[in-house]
Amino acid sequence: MLTHTPTHPGSAAECVRLPLWRLWPAMLGLAVATSQVVAGTSTEGTAITVAAAASCYLAAAALGRPWIAWVGVITSSLVVVLTEMAGLPWWAGLTGYAVLLVLVGLGRPAGARVLSEQSLAMLGFGGLAVLAMFISPRVGLALAGLVLASHAVWDYRHWRRNDVVSRSMAECCFLLDVPLGAAALVLALT
Repeated sequence: MLTHTPTHPGSAAECVRLPLWRLWPAMLGLAVATSQVVAGTSTEGTAITVAAAASCYLAAAALGRPWIAWVGVITSSLVVVLTEMAGLPWWAGLTGYAVLLVLVGLGRPAGARVLSEQSLAMLGFGGLAVLAMFISPRVGLALAGLVLASHAVWDYRHWRRNDVVSRSMAECCFLLDVPLGAAALVLALT
């Protein structure tokens, strides 16, 4: 069995042997971030990433199932592609998708607080991502990068509390948001 063992002798963590296969969410997040940076970090790509991430959290809240966030990755990607194929801006499709999720979630009154939180997060993160598309390219890229990097705080909150989305999703998203957001900020500032 492959394992990762901490290198600090004498630490309490030294006794913990973490199988490498359990790092798959982190590796997936880093791989996606790396592929987007290599393909070319753009305002639009970064904005889509943050809006799609927020919609995944909203989907999990609306349906009351943490694993639904993973399905939300595929669903939000399809919404973006289909919306653009129809000749509409990607954000129009994600807006409609978010409204649909909220309407579905309203049918589950037991999750009203969580749905409200995630709806406001979608509005904030998604709204700023869309705003980034309509301002100067350099400032827009910086804003999209900053919003994506700040979404990592949201990821960490949910990872720490182990609520709304699965921990694997929060971990993956965190390790996508930080490097890609940082790359967008660096690119915008250079």
